[in-house]
Amino acid sequence: MNWIAASLWDLLVPARRQRAHAPSRAATTRPARTSMQAKYDAIVEEMKSKYGVRVRKWRKGTSGVAWTIRYIKSGRIVKLIESPYPRGPMSCAVFLHEIGHHAIGLGVCRPRCLEEYHVWVWALNTMREKGFNVTPAVERRTERSLRYAVAKARRRGMREIPPQLRAYA
Repeated sequence: MNWIAASLWDLLVPARRQRAHAPSRAATTRPARTSMQAKYDAIVEEMKSKYGVRVRKWRKGTSGVAWTIRYIKSGRIVKLIESPYPRGPMSCAVFLHEIGHHAIGLGVCRPRCLEEYHVWVWALNTMREKGFNVTPAVERRTERSLRYAVAKARRRGMREIPPQLRAYA
């Protein structure tokens, strides 16, 4: 029975000695950004410059909004969004959804629920093209968003549901 430890302390002391010789966390260097976060940072800059969008505010939650300001005298149009900063698939999808409103054109599709559909399709296709993971949670969020948009349109008097949206009615 010489292989059995005499007490619990006999098991813990060797582990403590090993930890004392391990390098401290401060001594190990880790990159400031992971490669995935670098990809998220890159898509933010690419989309902002490509579509001329300014981010008014980075939101903490997973909601967003897109709008434009039109200056009558100068004719200048400012494209704005509020969105979560992309740090994972869900926040990336919401960010691209808001960018998508400007990529497709705000108010181009009627009714509004059809615009939401096209913007979500654009956002998810962009994620796939750029190599981002479209998770089941992102797909569920898209479906819930479209169901909400269709229900809202029906409450407001929409009689005919566009064919693309019949699955969400």
